[in-house]
Amino acid sequence: MAETVYLNGKFMSSSQARLSIFDHGFLYGYGLFETMRAYDRHIFRLDRHLARLHRSAEILGFGHKLAAFDLKAACAEILDANRLKDARIRITVSAGEGDVLPDPSTCGSPTVLISAENLVPPPSEKYLSGFKAVLSSLRRNSQSPLSQLKSLCYVENILARTQARAAGCDEAILLNEQGFVAEGTTTNIFLVSKGELITPSLDSGALPGITREAVLEIAQASGIKVQERRVELKELTEAEEAFVTNSIIELMPLTSFENKPIGTGKPGQLTRKLLAAYRNLVTETLR
Repeated sequence: MAETVYLNGKFMSSSQARLSIFDHGFLYGYGLFETMRAYDRHIFRLDRHLARLHRSAEILGFGHKLAAFDLKAACAEILDANRLKDARIRITVSAGEGDVLPDPSTCGSPTVLISAENLVPPPSEKYLSGFKAVLSSLRRNSQSPLSQLKSLCYVENILARTQARAAGCDEAILLNEQGFVAEGTTTNIFLVSKGELITPSLDSGALPGITREAVLEIAQASGIKVQERRVELKELTEAEEAFVTNSIIELMPLTSFENKPIGTGKPGQLTRKLLAAYRNLVTETLR
């Protein structure tokens, strides 16, 4: 059976879905997306993903139009339509069709696309060996509103990710324009120093990640001291352990940076503890 997608309020085969060539998401990258993970038909923290999407749409000026769509129901139905239990779900929205000039005020209704596919998570062996990362030559502009949005303007992330692949690594770490650590291409980053959990503050240019938020909540509830602040690059290279997060990989140990081991070069104790706690949190939401 062909994959079913949700497009502008209707479910249809992906082969039948059509977008306007004058869609501002296509012409100018004027749009947003969210990637979520479903566990046994339950989309983890769906409400928080949707809240972030709506906040971001307000910043781009079409949040009031997006409110006309029942995205929560559509996300649940897309799993049913594709008979999926464990899945990757993506919501893509744009300002919609408009004039060929870069003027979003000419756009009418937003374009809303939701798709889902079967998720094969990273193998357990990967969580034992961890990710390898490289330093990207690109910089994140912490002063830009785009650093706080999951925008369709994703070229920088793709270029940095290409650098990582060329270096034989899993991820690239981006600094901001001031030289402080911001984030990975698709991940937030955490490090451990003297038993404390440290992550770049949002004003460093880090995306307000949903998994990042969950990790901070878990750590604080567990009595782990947490710091959200500017992080110097040398702190990463000298860290006792590190990990990266997103909705699909959950918490992935970061064991190598620039071909040098982080800590012992193996997943650290606190990383393993937080990963287990995160998975327990997921399990609790399924009950």
